[in-house]
This record gives sequence, C-alpha cells and structure tokens, in this order.
Amino acid sequence: MTQATLAAPTSPFDFADFDRYVMGTYARFPIAIDRGKGCRLWDSTGREYLDFVAGIATCTLGHAHPVMIEALSEQIHQLHHVSNLYYLPAQGALAKWLVEHSCGDKVFFCNSGAEANEAAIKLARKYAHQNLGISDPVILSAHSSFHGRTLATITATGQPKYQKHFTPLPTGFDYIPYNDLAGFHSVLNQYRDRVCAILLEPLQGEGGVCPGDRDYFQALRSVCDEQGMLLILDEVQAGMGRSGKLWGYENLGIEPDIFTTAKGLGGGFPIGAMVCKAKCDVFAPGDHASTFGGNPLACHTALKVCETIVNQNLLAQVQARGEQLRQGLAKIAAEFPHHIEQVRGWGLIQGLVLRQDSPLTARDIVQSCIEQGLLLVPAGVKVVRFVPPLIVEATEIDQALDRVRQSLLTALK
Repeated sequence: MTQATLAAPTSPFDFADFDRYVMGTYARFPIAIDRGKGCRLWDSTGREYLDFVAGIATCTLGHAHPVMIEALSEQIHQLHHVSNLYYLPAQGALAKWLVEHSCGDKVFFCNSGAEANEAAIKLARKYAHQNLGISDPVILSAHSSFHGRTLATITATGQPKYQKHFTPLPTGFDYIPYNDLAGFHSVLNQYRDRVCAILLEPLQGEGGVCPGDRDYFQALRSVCDEQGMLLILDEVQAGMGRSGKLWGYENLGIEPDIFTTAKGLGGGFPIGAMVCKAKCDVFAPGDHASTFGGNPLACHTALKVCETIVNQNLLAQVQARGEQLRQGLAKIAAEFPHHIEQVRGWGLIQGLVLRQDSPLTARDIVQSCIEQGLLLVPAGVKVVRFVPPLIVEATEIDQALDRVRQSLLTALK
C-alpha cells in the first residue's frame, strides 16, 4: 500500500470521550494515531509523522509490513488458539528458531516482557531451592533498571518511582550499581550464600539508554560460574536485532543462563519468551503456565519476523543506520553543548542525554518534535530515546535529525 492509497482520515477523534472510559494510566500526548505504513504514522486528522518510537522498540518491521500481513492472515484462517493442552507446530517451530539462533536450549512462551521476566524469576527461585539448596533465595538486579509492571517485576526494577504506593513488595530482591564491579561485590557480600541469580539488562532502556560495560558483565559471568549463581539477561528491549546484533549479550562477549525477549519478537504482535540453558530447565508440568502464551497466531507471526531479520540482513541495516543516527546526534550535541551532554547506545537504540543543568527535559524535546512531525520517546527525565523500526532508511534518518535540530532551536527560543 502506498501513501497515495491509504484510507482517508476517520472522523474527528473525541479525546474527552476516550478519557471518560479509559483509565488514565498513561500521560498521553494529544494525538490519536489512526494508521501506519513502514516508518510513518498518520493521526486522525490525516497528519503524517515519522515514527522513531516503533511502539517503544517493538515494531521491528515497521507498520503494515507485507510479511506480517501475510503471516497473520494465513494463520488466522488456519488456527489462532487452542491452549497449551496440545502440541502446537507453530510454537515448536519458533522455539527451534530461537534455540538455533541463541545460546539457549529450551523456551517458555508468554505474552509480554513482564511475563517473561516473571517466568525467569520463578525459574531462578525453583533452581535455588532444588539445585542450590537455598531456602530464602535473593535475586540481585540493578539500580535504574526496568523489568516490568507486575508486583515481582516492579520489585526487580531498581527505580523507586515505579514501586511507590504498591507496597508491600515481594521479598527476595536487592539492587546493585550498574557497570560498577566494586559496588556489586559490596552488595553480594551482604548475602553470603543466598544470592541465586543476577538479573540485568545488557543495555538499560527505560533507565536512560545505558549500554552495559563489557568488562563488568564478563566479571559477573565469572562470579556466577564460580558461585553457582544464574545470570539472567533481560533482552526485552535490546534484543531481536535492535543493537545491531541479534541479542544484546553478543555485544558483551558472554552468554547468559537465562534470557528474556518480547517487544520486537512479534514485530508488534503480543508475544514474550523466556529462553534458558538446559542446566536450569527445572520447570515441571504445573510449575508455570500461560493461557495465551505460545498461541499459533503469535508464534507464526513472530517466526516470520525472525526469519525476515535474517533473510533481509537487517542486522547490517541496523549497524549502518545506527551509526548514521549516532553520528548525526553527535553533531547536534556539539551544536548545543550547553544543553546536551552526550549520545549513547547501540545500533538503533540511541539516547540523546540532556545536561542536568539544562532547563530542557526529555518530554520538552519529545513534545517539540511532535510539532515537527517526529515521534520520539523519553527514557527518564533527561534522556530522549530513538528506537525506529529496523527497516528505517537513510533518508528517514536524515529527516529525523533535521527535525530534532529544528525542535531544539524552537524549544530554546
């Protein structure tokens, strides 16, 4: 479908009516998205936007991609859901692909990143009880991390703002500084033999687009090997090719015992997965489950997304476009040194970090960019996140950079 054949805008959107019926759990920007194609979105008035949010690092192939349209269509005509009481060929095929393209051996399917991390937490705790003989296990995660919105995953999330008003939180979690080995050992030593696992993002997304330090992660891998702890990596945002490699851990020169994926796995169709090595495959029937997890519609679509990443060599595309984006943002940072501190990230997850003493916030920049026809997303108060679809073209990167620069000029008037 070309832009010229897109459907006409819908009738004017009633924001008040929406707010009357939908809970206010999001600080929404006042635009109503109506349709999309590739890296472009159109709102209900027909205005076009360049989408560098991609459903928050989720729409791997952009919007209305022919591969996804075909996959969803053919599967919905065949079988979309029957439950995990039976063997599901689409689920087996996706699990095989994930195992053959990662360090893992077994896969559990669910519907989201939070659910995948819940599964990893439960697996680590059973492993602690059954294999390590720990009756009160502790899982260490990092300050500034983000692992989901369930009670267990907000507890694992090392940001108090997500935990406020939701106490009492589950026990068995504590926090270590990210990329700080001495700080890690200081916390580890407080628990002696109770730590069963370390849960980290290879790159912190919501925490400000902070890439992991290679030496730090390799040292943690060694400690886990020496002490029998599991290393769990949350690949929900950094995985599925977004970093320029299929998995974020490949940038760090290590292999986790368990990793989780969601977001880009289904290209925007809900699916999550926990992947583990054989040694920690301790779940038995009844230990964990998901009604919708691994349904044929989600798995067939996700498999086609995965195959497209490989068949269209999108990893090379991500590396090239990511470097173009990084260099362009670095030039903008040099032009506004009193407001921008640095640019950081991997591939097509880049963060424009604002100076703490700048009056600008990430939301200010995002709002200004919306007015320029560019969609971005904050990653904390002072970081603007760039996570376009992996199919983004060089001309679209240039357009986005031009709009960011203009937005900064406008915001600083």
